[in-house]
Amino acid sequence: MPVKPLPLGFVFRSRAKEEKAPTADKAPVTDSKQPRHPEAPKGRPTPKRSQAQSQRRSVANTQMTRKEAAKRNREERRAALERQRQALASGDERYLPARDKGPVRRFARDFVDSRFNIAEFFLPMAVVILVLSMVQVPALQNVALLLWLIVIVLIVLDSLVTGFRLKKRLAERFPDDHKRGAVAYALMRSLQMRRLRLPKPQVKRGERP
Repeated sequence: MPVKPLPLGFVFRSRAKEEKAPTADKAPVTDSKQPRHPEAPKGRPTPKRSQAQSQRRSVANTQMTRKEAAKRNREERRAALERQRQALASGDERYLPARDKGPVRRFARDFVDSRFNIAEFFLPMAVVILVLSMVQVPALQNVALLLWLIVIVLIVLDSLVTGFRLKKRLAERFPDDHKRGAVAYALMRSLQMRRLRLPKPQVKRGERP
C-alpha cells in the first residue's frame, strides 16, 4: 500500500514564528494615556538633591542677565559685610575676617583685653603732652618733653612684658597650633583704646582668659 508523502512545509516550518507568537500574545498592552501609579518605578534613577540643586542653579544662571547678576553680587557682598560687622560686635567666629579667626587669635585678644595696657592710654596722654608743648612757657615745654620720653619708655617696657607673657601662655595652651603673628596681633590691639577695639572685648578686666 503506497504511503502518502508528508508536505515539506510541515517538516521545515520555522520554529521561530511558533516561539514568537505566544510571546507576542502574552505581551501586555500598555496605554500611554493611562496615568502612572505613584509607587510604580519611573524607569530612571532619581537624581540626588545636590545634582538637582546644581541643575536648577545652572538653569537660573542661564536665564539671568548681566545686570541681574551684578545686582545679585552686590546684594551678596552687602549681606556678607553686614554679617562681618555684626560678628565684630558679637565675636561670632563664623563671620570674622581671616586675620581675627581661630582659637589662637581669640586667646590673644582675650589676654590683652583682660589687663590694663599703658599703650591704650597713649592717645589721651599724647593730647595732653601736645597741649603742654604748645604753651609758651619754657618750664611746661620741658615737662612735656620729659613726659614724652617717660610715656615712650613705659609703652616699650609694657609691650615687651605683655609679648613675653603672651608667648609663654600660647606655647602652653596651643603647643601644636600655628601661632605666627599672634603676639604682634595682640600688641597692635593693645595700642587701641578698649572701647574702640574690634572685635569687641569679650572678657572683663582682671578676668583670666
